[in-house]
Amino acid sequence: MRRHSLATKTNLTLSALALVVAFASPARAGDARGPELPLPVCEKIDVPAGNRLSSHVYALGVQIYRWSGTNWAFIAPEATLYADPCYENEVGIHFAGPTWQANDGSAVKGARLEDCTPYRGAIPWLLLDATPLSSNGVFARLTFIQRVNTIGGTAPAQAGAFVGDEARVPYTTEYYFYREAKD
Repeated sequence: MRRHSLATKTNLTLSALALVVAFASPARAGDARGPELPLPVCEKIDVPAGNRLSSHVYALGVQIYRWSGTNWAFIAPEATLYADPCYENEVGIHFAGPTWQANDGSAVKGARLEDCTPYRGAIPWLLLDATPLSSNGVFARLTFIQRVNTIGGTAPAQAGAFVGDEARVPYTTEYYFYREAKD
């Protein structure tokens, strides 16, 4: 029993450490601006001045679509968020809303402001307005979210087999989270 308790504490400590590392510092140390955007195609998704990069995560999951009889309607994303591009250190989840929830329990909801599609065959890159659903944690006090470097996730090209048919299309992306800059 004692060994199990120690293993549980060790796992919780390592999980907390991974969460702190993932959210405490941007992926590119010293870069407060966020990702490089293909200009002029995507300059409209640039985050407004007065905001700074808070965190950066990698998402691996699916975009869910439902066949209406005439087209595929987007339903929701379903993805796991990781601290690293190798998808090894899980730090949260992404789901309908769209909503992002960190392992510390904090959550944020996004609303689309702008988009661009620099690459055919991939879901658009986005600038989203952020509405924190928590007053504490890594997703508290956020102002904007960017979705960039998308691969896959577009609706199927072929018709569904029946009305209500569901398609779960794999995708990867990176999310950049911003807060108001404080002088």
